[in-house]
Amino acid sequence: MKLHIGGVEAKEGWKILNIQKNKDVDFIGNISDLGQFENESIEKIYASHVLEHVEQQEVLKTLKGVHRVLKKNGEFYISVPDLDILCKAFIHSNLTLEQRILMMRIIFGGQVDKYDFHYFGWNQEIMLHFLKLAGFKTFKRVESFNLFNDTSDYKPLGFPVSLNVIVTK
Repeated sequence: MKLHIGGVEAKEGWKILNIQKNKDVDFIGNISDLGQFENESIEKIYASHVLEHVEQQEVLKTLKGVHRVLKKNGEFYISVPDLDILCKAFIHSNLTLEQRILMMRIIFGGQVDKYDFHYFGWNQEIMLHFLKLAGFKTFKRVESFNLFNDTSDYKPLGFPVSLNVIVTK
């Protein structure tokens, strides 16, 4: 099985796990509790702009849960707002007030509903640290996954705002 966490777009060969019901959602739940899935039962997991919604004290447990359900050599595709890029853009560029507010919302979440809050800030160094602690063995940064139409490729001001990585178990 290939699992798209937080997804809403049906795609052949992929199942969707989302915290909210939708016509194409196969499983209700979130990335912090993958208890409904067996050990080593998933070939690939895709999570675009999901991990920043995990509370800080739950990050390592959540990543260990992802590691648990992935098959040996399974892949975890992760996209998160890149705190390094966002902070540099916020502080060191000539953004308008509206653009600064947009950067702030990408950092802290749009907060349009009770699920759209960001509890954790990610950059490559922090990501690699936690992934190693969770047991992942390889880490590869990529520009794009070319899998789904989502925020992993989001360039609101002409530059990418996401850290996109593929890690293997």
